[in-house]
Amino acid sequence: MNAGRPLAGPAAALRRAAGYGAAFRRRARPLHPTATLAQLRSAFCLPLPEAPADGAAVIDALIAAAEPGLVGTTDPNFFAWVIGGSDQVGVAADWLTSIWGQNAGIYQSAPAAAVAEEAVAGWLLELLDLPREASVGLVTGSTMAGFACLAAARGAVLARSGHDFAAGGLQGAPKLHVFLSDDAHASNFAALRFLGFGGANLVRIAPDARGLMPAGALAEAMAARQGPKIVLAQAGHINSGGFEDFVAISALAREHGAWMHVDGAFGLWTRVLPEKTHLATGAELADSWSVDGHKWLQIPYDSGFAIVRDAGAHRAAMDITGGYLSHAPGDGRCPTEFSPELSRRARGFAAWAVLRSLGRQGVREMVRRHCEAASLVAARLAGVPGLEVCGPVDLNQVVLAAARPEAAARINRLAAALNAEGRVFVRPADWRGRRVLRLSLINCKTGPAEAEALAGSIRNAWSQGG
Repeated sequence: MNAGRPLAGPAAALRRAAGYGAAFRRRARPLHPTATLAQLRSAFCLPLPEAPADGAAVIDALIAAAEPGLVGTTDPNFFAWVIGGSDQVGVAADWLTSIWGQNAGIYQSAPAAAVAEEAVAGWLLELLDLPREASVGLVTGSTMAGFACLAAARGAVLARSGHDFAAGGLQGAPKLHVFLSDDAHASNFAALRFLGFGGANLVRIAPDARGLMPAGALAEAMAARQGPKIVLAQAGHINSGGFEDFVAISALAREHGAWMHVDGAFGLWTRVLPEKTHLATGAELADSWSVDGHKWLQIPYDSGFAIVRDAGAHRAAMDITGGYLSHAPGDGRCPTEFSPELSRRARGFAAWAVLRSLGRQGVREMVRRHCEAASLVAARLAGVPGLEVCGPVDLNQVVLAAARPEAAARINRLAAALNAEGRVFVRPADWRGRRVLRLSLINCKTGPAEAEALAGSIRNAWSQGG
């Protein structure tokens, strides 16, 4: 298509993307995709061109193909899942990350990236008030954060039982039990499977009404089993927003020589709020913590934090060594010691930019605003005939269900009616045998105005039989 004229340089493609990106958040656009699967395939799944193409024209083609299939996850009225809105300062830093093209595997390949990660690690431990000696690995998200932490746990508890995992692997190792709520987040079960644990290794504790693991039931289950143990606790249940009893669970972990891990993907951020700190009391007693950077911090995707009290156990689980991977005594942080990748994105730049832009006050205000917005929605919907707000609203999550089980189909109709208006994006779900509408208020732009409008739309749609 460019025969007879030179192709535009790469700078033209960069300018086109930058111009488009700057305008993207400012203009109104649908929350829901407008293209069908067939239309998206028609736009994307083309024969691979034989000849090079003009870069700016390719960017235009990408925009045209993708826009009809985009979901409004950066919109303040997106409530379907716990998805942050990508802070624009972080987006700008993420663009620079791609432009700089640093491979953040080791210090010598990306010194600035390594030191940015070092700074972020210190800030995170301070904000979350976790042990300052802990190590922090910057990973892709909560699933890999849990994977890294639980890998450290696996090696440490097997060592306490006399088994050298580095030498013998899982072959011949004593049976290891992992204790967790049967209603723990799916990412934890995935991470455990990746680490070689099957159903026989998992002790799934029957949860309470909020999906949480009762400490009494955990105590009985742990007492009934011998050998190495890992306990996985939740800070912020994905539906109820509830927190487990970390003080009691940590005491049980110490009694049994177990490793305690806290899945704190978004809930651990309550520790920045004086009025909410009590929810996560005792979380600091754990051995490791997984946290998502995209959710409440709004860092662009590819952001998670694996935090481990015992940095040695963290390194033993993650470190990648090789004769060509030089690390001099005077070098700074070696990121590959704390994350499961060698060639990887320099994640520290965007995290550093977002944290510096927000500061302590900005983080506190955002977490508080979302918690208050969720409470506002729950208050406005309390007492609506036939509609139930399930459980207390301590965090940013609101779960709605039909008060009568035989009316469960109304939840599907409610979600369909809300989505049909085009002003919000919601999704129904199944939880503990009930059809529910789960609302996550966590976008960086979401506040009381959006909460009021959401509650009003729900009341109106429900009253009309939706």
